[in-house]
Amino acid sequence: MALTTSQTSMLQQSRTALTVAELHERISRPNDLLLLDVRNDEDFNIWRIEGRYTPETLHVFYGEFVEDEQAATLLLPRDREVIAVCAKGGASDYVAEILRDSYGINALNLERGMIAWGNFSTFRPVVKKEAFQIYQVDRVARGCLGYILVSQGQAVVIDPFRHIDQYEDFLAAEDADLSLILDTHAHADHISGGVSLSAKTGAPYYLHPYDAIHPFDMLPAEIPYQALVDGQVFTLGDLSIEVIHTPGHTLGQVNYLVRDSSNSSFIFTGDNIFIESFGRPDLGGQGQAWAPIVFRTIFEKFKTRVPEDAWLLPGHYADAREANTDGLYIKSLADVWKENTALQVSDREAFIQYTLEHLPVLPSQYVQIKRVNIGLVVPSEQEASELELGRNVCALSEAYDQT
Repeated sequence: MALTTSQTSMLQQSRTALTVAELHERISRPNDLLLLDVRNDEDFNIWRIEGRYTPETLHVFYGEFVEDEQAATLLLPRDREVIAVCAKGGASDYVAEILRDSYGINALNLERGMIAWGNFSTFRPVVKKEAFQIYQVDRVARGCLGYILVSQGQAVVIDPFRHIDQYEDFLAAEDADLSLILDTHAHADHISGGVSLSAKTGAPYYLHPYDAIHPFDMLPAEIPYQALVDGQVFTLGDLSIEVIHTPGHTLGQVNYLVRDSSNSSFIFTGDNIFIESFGRPDLGGQGQAWAPIVFRTIFEKFKTRVPEDAWLLPGHYADAREANTDGLYIKSLADVWKENTALQVSDREAFIQYTLEHLPVLPSQYVQIKRVNIGLVVPSEQEASELELGRNVCALSEAYDQT
């Protein structure tokens, strides 16, 4: 039996919390929410909740709220829903309760806070045909994208995140066996789940050997992996997966050109080319030396080996507004060549200068994440969470200046 409008309103008012999945859904469309973030200044400045339609956000430190809650509540509207946010969901739960019980404000707590937000991923279908399916995995807090391809009961995971249970659950629901685990490169901004997923499932994990050496420490990887080779082709049911070595962001970065039996093409670009901008060359500490490699990769190798009618599926986005109307980060390569402003600088020397002038600050934790991803360091769960705080900054700085 359908609920009446008044019953729905009463049900909403009886709730005290919102899950991160529910919040993500709410801010993926126009909304009138107000986020009340009660974390300290440092944590708030590092990262905050963002989405396609980011709500207005008010920052009031929890200690200040407790000291003078009445003054704090004067800043809050009475006619809008307020979502209280903290690191783990405890302090914000107390704040939301005070707002409801003492001031009559429609306030909900974000369950498990920013930790849950940081770990949350969505799985969206990109292609669903009888012969094969492609799914985009979006870790929304970090702007990180991974992929799952399924065909004839077999699956490949591209750029898996470190929370591997979600992949096991998804593949079980799809009744698919994991055949391959492919990283486009040894990531600097997030911890890969490739090695642990391989250990759990027995599926081989592939990485280019150039990325199996830490670029700062010059130490070899201590993880089991299979070496990728330029031109190598994997078969997954109805799909062929060609490896294209695309160095520049890292020396061992590869892209995966996927074709089906009807010759439709999809290019999984990792941190090579994004919908906006392209991958920065300095995360290995060699920006000056690697910027010319980026130029050669994009305008010579990639442009000649990847058909323009391919669909580009990147490894990151800088802003949720890059998504299409279905919430997917995908674009025809022909349109990317025309509309990605960073790719319009096609003169070699001008491109190199442009690249080096638009490098964001290198986060210190990225060096450590690279150590983790090739097995030189094994972090605790808390350490891993701290390393992954904040959004990725893998593109040039202009990608983060969208209005």
